[in-house]
Amino acid sequence: MLDSGTAPPFDEVRLLVCITCRKAGEPDDAVRPGARLHTALTEALKEAGPDFPKVSIEPVECLSVCKRPCTMALSAPGRWTYIYGDLDPQISIDAILDGLRRYHATDNGIVPWRERPEAFRKGVVARIPPLSRSPEKTS
Repeated sequence: MLDSGTAPPFDEVRLLVCITCRKAGEPDDAVRPGARLHTALTEALKEAGPDFPKVSIEPVECLSVCKRPCTMALSAPGRWTYIYGDLDPQISIDAILDGLRRYHATDNGIVPWRERPEAFRKGVVARIPPLSRSPEKTS
């Protein structure tokens, strides 16, 4: 796992999981579903084995998708970034792992719609184009 802020190598997917996500009406002192999702994914990635794609999982304080908890984002250098919401920490883990495999297998991060796990098709919040370097300014 990489430290926050360190760019992952091209062949590594960056998985950001909102740990502050919670459903409306949940008590403030309850373990938040976003934190449970992060913990479950961290364990699942440890158990995934050596053939599973390289994934850097990072907890984040907020992805600003509060109306659709639990939320996560997938990104990698040169690839589109996707933000997904409405994930369930108890039943979404296998679908997320499947989605990670499929995302990693692409050159640009775009998995054909019909090949995406259902949780990704229904839960997509945003798709952000790959970051590119700005042309250097000349004076």
